[in-house]
Amino acid sequence: MPSPPPLSGLRVLEFAGLAPGTTTAPNPAPTADLLTRHKASIAVDLKAPASIAFIKALLPSTDIVIDPFRPGVLEKLGLGPDVLLGINPRIVLARMTGFRRDGKYKDMAGHDINYLAVSGALSLLGRKHEKPMPPANILGDFAGGGATLFQGILLALLERGKSGKGQVVEANMVDGSSYLATFPRMLMGTPMWNRPRGENLLDGGSPFYDTYETKDGKYMAVGALEPQFFKELVRGLGLEGKGIEKSRDDRNTWPALKETFTQIFKSRTRAKWEKVFDGTDACCTPVFDYHELRKDASKEGDQRPAVTLRGSPGLAVSPGSASRDPSTGQGSGIKGGGYTGTTLSAGQGGEEALEEWLGWKRGKDFEVENGGLVKKASSKL
Repeated sequence: MPSPPPLSGLRVLEFAGLAPGTTTAPNPAPTADLLTRHKASIAVDLKAPASIAFIKALLPSTDIVIDPFRPGVLEKLGLGPDVLLGINPRIVLARMTGFRRDGKYKDMAGHDINYLAVSGALSLLGRKHEKPMPPANILGDFAGGGATLFQGILLALLERGKSGKGQVVEANMVDGSSYLATFPRMLMGTPMWNRPRGENLLDGGSPFYDTYETKDGKYMAVGALEPQFFKELVRGLGLEGKGIEKSRDDRNTWPALKETFTQIFKSRTRAKWEKVFDGTDACCTPVFDYHELRKDASKEGDQRPAVTLRGSPGLAVSPGSASRDPSTGQGSGIKGGGYTGTTLSAGQGGEEALEEWLGWKRGKDFEVENGGLVKKASSKL
């Protein structure tokens, strides 16, 4: 029987935001954010002193506070770091910004593409002779932003376990994205990545590290970097005995070789290429889209926790039995599985969460004023 997930019991107070963190919703309509699993909403009016007092009353029982606002917003509300840590010295205040808090862009609005742009990471992404191409909002918002902030929270919790004290954790998407681009940034002084965008080994310049369209309009991904893997790729493509293995490191041959690969891959459907390369070391795999993965778990499309802890696995994402392998998580799973998100309305589940956390009930410990929760005058919260 596995132990509970390692973060069980931690209480997180997150000021409402979208995706990795932006601004609060101005009305009680459901947010467009679908990343709401295991969350409940407490509606408060941040401009009302009674609501600020209500938030302060939550702090002694809170482990982590997440601040998604621009620099200075919490301070103006009277909820700055000194106030929060003064009320509860064990709190970890996790603060997320897009631009650096002390940089030239700190007072400007921005989105993922802007943070990638000024970090330098965006300059690396795109085809030869084409403009830089942003990878949706994955690299800045979620990897450089959310995942980096979470890493900081975990480090602060480790430190709190030793010192007993909380602290302020600050992350921004510029530095987070730059950190994620460390490998290519360091290689820019070497032959592996010293050419313009789209002409290097790993950015689409190489014929043996690229994607190729198949006869049915789908794609195969090729990553045959090592000689032994490249040899397997050449064999699967029917190109053995042509000396390609010996000349593949000559960049002058790359354009012609890429064209050869392009024509060969387009001669068969993706399914037929899968039959050729499945089970081989050619580093040649199909490019699945999420519609396919959702319909066929055999394609490794079932959603799971991103990392496995064998003794205390995280909560399951997809439905399954209690005896499931720890790699799929623990518990009954999420209704609808990993491909279904749900909205969260202002106030939804909040009163239940307050009762579960602290035993608070409406009328006894708090009231609703103008759509927001406030501390009840007679309560000793």
